[in-house]
Amino acid sequence: EMEAKYTRKMQTLRDELDLRRKTELHELEERKNTQISELMGNHEGAFGAIKNYYNDITAKNLTLINLLKEQVEDLKKKETVLEKEKEEVLLQNKELIGPLQETKEQVAELQKKLVHYYRDKEALMNSKAHLKITQKELKDLQWEHEVLEQRFSKVQAERDELYQKFTRAINEVQQKTGFKNLLLERKLHGLLSLLEQKEVELSEVVAASNLSPSALSLVSHKLEDVLNSKNATIQDLQLQLARVCKAHNDMLQTFEAKLTAFGIPLDNLGFQPLSFPFPGQ
Repeated sequence: EMEAKYTRKMQTLRDELDLRRKTELHELEERKNTQISELMGNHEGAFGAIKNYYNDITAKNLTLINLLKEQVEDLKKKETVLEKEKEEVLLQNKELIGPLQETKEQVAELQKKLVHYYRDKEALMNSKAHLKITQKELKDLQWEHEVLEQRFSKVQAERDELYQKFTRAINEVQQKTGFKNLLLERKLHGLLSLLEQKEVELSEVVAASNLSPSALSLVSHKLEDVLNSKNATIQDLQLQLARVCKAHNDMLQTFEAKLTAFGIPLDNLGFQPLSFPFPGQ
């Protein structure tokens, strides 16, 4: 019974599966037929479009061929006409060869004359331009000459004035510096003489007093202090004298440079400026 039961179930299952398979095959067949129908429709449409396209191209090409044939016929007719005109033109050219040769010779001669004309014209234009430039340069030189004459007159006046000022300044400075140097030198000689006199007096006093060594040392220290003070005064006077001499020499060099810059020879002064040496030289 169980075997019969499962046999019936197996048969039922087989029948169901067979039915399902047949149904699926039928659906697949229908889908396949539908796709085939669609593809055939699409292919027929595309084929019809291509056929129409090439039919149009063929029709256009036929029209173009007919048109080109007509144009070729027209061109042949025109070629025949042009051949006749060519023969006529060749005859005319043969008749015109002689006058043409003469005309060519005349043209060549005229071209030579034209070249000479352009060359002469260019030379004339260059001469005019050079003349304008020369005239402008002449005017500029005249104007510069006038300006230079005015500046020369002004410089001469300034030179004369500077020469007079320089002469007066040299005389005044020489007088002042000479007098001041003389005073300083006399003062220096006086101080030196006074120092020598004081040293002699001090020696005599020391010799006559018979001082003790301690008192003599104290007096010596005081004397050294006085001598140091006097030496410092002498050095200050020497420095003042050196500064005055240097200022005088610097002034002489400045005036000589100014005279040289204005073109005035140093020999025109009429005297030789005194140049003071520095102390110790």
